[in-house]
Formats: sequence, structure tokens, C-alpha cells
Amino acid sequence: SLLTSGAALLPVGLWFWYFRLPELFSTCVAFSLVAGMGFGRGDIGNWSMSIWCFCFAMTLIIVIVELWRLQSRFPFYWYNFPVTYACYAALVCLSTSIIYSIAYVQFLLYGPSRDRAIAATAFSCIASVVYALDAAWVWDWYDLHDITCYVHTVPGLLKVLETFVAGVTFAFLSRTSLYLHQPALEWCVAVYSICFILAAVVLLLNLDEWEYRLPVPFPIFQLVLTLLSVLLYVSALVLWPLYQFSEELGGQPQRSSDGDCRDELTYNMCTWDQRLAVAVLTAVNLLVYVADLGYWARQVSVGTEDQPRDS
Repeated sequence: SLLTSGAALLPVGLWFWYFRLPELFSTCVAFSLVAGMGFGRGDIGNWSMSIWCFCFAMTLIIVIVELWRLQSRFPFYWYNFPVTYACYAALVCLSTSIIYSIAYVQFLLYGPSRDRAIAATAFSCIASVVYALDAAWVWDWYDLHDITCYVHTVPGLLKVLETFVAGVTFAFLSRTSLYLHQPALEWCVAVYSICFILAAVVLLLNLDEWEYRLPVPFPIFQLVLTLLSVLLYVSALVLWPLYQFSEELGGQPQRSSDGDCRDELTYNMCTWDQRLAVAVLTAVNLLVYVADLGYWARQVSVGTEDQPRDS
């Protein structure tokens, strides 16, 4: 089967020394450095530490599966999973490095804690580079041996970006006081959740190669879901900034009006910055969904033109 041939083609030992071991080492060091800072690491430090710990644990699971040849025990095509995870891990570690350095490291006073935080950021950047090289090498290897992988396609990469940006948005929405006071803002959070679930379902269908078992053609299925997501995100892009930054609707148009942002030595991201981050991420994800919609609209139109007129 394709799974067996794909697993046999992968040079597990080479992969371990070139990618898996550096990934394990860099995420473990980043996690350990922040964990040694104690209670002074703040909410941003705890969040970053949990990200690095998760990446370390998932990489360790992949190492165990590959070294013990357990690929056939999984109810899905394993060869799709490591490269998909490597794409997500590269994006997650890179975003964590940026957020951790901007929202935390720059406010630290010079001393051992600052040195630890800078070192953790450096190892997080190293991890993101190694994960990116891992994904790129897997793609080249699959191309060389004619193995297809969903994330090696344009819609696959777009789905990875859509779910990743939504995940980062959820991280900024961890403070429920941002949206629970307004039904319009609650609608925006519902939009992020619905679109994330739809994108995740499509991603899982393709990773397990279930897309051809749907009762409708897959391009039409994708086109309808992506169009729905675009419309939902347009509503969120209008409502979120309107209710967060319009003074007439109870928002705060300026950062200085937020009392949480006045303390420059705070180790937690202030409320106004979280509002702005969610607004920017909403716009970014809308652009990704529009690109996805354009791709599937072209696929459907080309497929329709290729069909005989009688059909």
C-alpha cells in the first residue's frame, strides 16, 4: 500500500539526526529556560512555555512511532501527519518567538531573567527553522518518489494558514472580558470558531483521503464552505473593530485610554493590544480565505468548462 511504501521510503535514522533531535533539543531548552524563571514569567511566559512543551511532546511521539515502525497502527495515512505537523510547528514556534519577544522580553530589566528569556527566544527561532527545513525536505522526498501529500498543494497550505491564524486568534481571546459584554463581539468569536471547525474538517478529510467519498464533488464542496467562511469573516472584520474601537459603541479608540496599557513594566499583554491583535488577525485570515475562494472558484469553472455540453 501507499502507506507502507511511503514509510519504507523515509530514511528514519537520517531524519532523526538531522531534524527530530534538533527539534527535541531546541524546544526542550526553550521550555526549560522559561520554566526556571518561576512566577516572574507572567501569562505570556506560561503560554509560550506550553507551546514549546506541546511541540516537544508531539515530536517525541513522532520519533517513537517512526523508530518503532508503528505507522500501520494508525487509522489514517501516517505519511501525511509528520509533514503537516512540521508546517504547524514551524509557524507556531515562529509566532511564539515574535509574541514572546515583543510582549515580554523587551519589558524585562537587564539581568539573569532577561538573558534566559532571550536565550529561550533564540532556541524557539532555531526550532521554527528546523521544523521548516523538515517540512521542505519531506516535500522534496515525496516529490522524488511520487507520493502525494495534501499540505504539499496550494489549498492544503491555505488550510494550514487558516487554522493556524484562527488558533493564534483564540490565544488572544483567552480574556473573556473582551467580548462577553456585547452580542456582536460574541458573534465574532462564534465566526472564528465556526470557520476554524470547517477548515479543520476539510483538512482532516484530505489527510485521511476521504474527500472522494463525499456525495458532492469535492471542489464544489470546498467552494461552498470557503464562500461561507469569507462571508462570516467579512461580518467579523466589520463588527470587531466597530465595537472595540468606536467610542459611541463603548469601545476605546486610543491605547492610552486603557488603564491596563499604562504600566510599561507589565508582563501581561494589555487589553487594548489584544483587541488590536484580533482585528489584525481577522483581516489576515480574511485575505487567506479570499485566496482560497479564488483557487476553488477557478477549479470549479475549469472543471465545468472541461465537461461536455450534454452533461
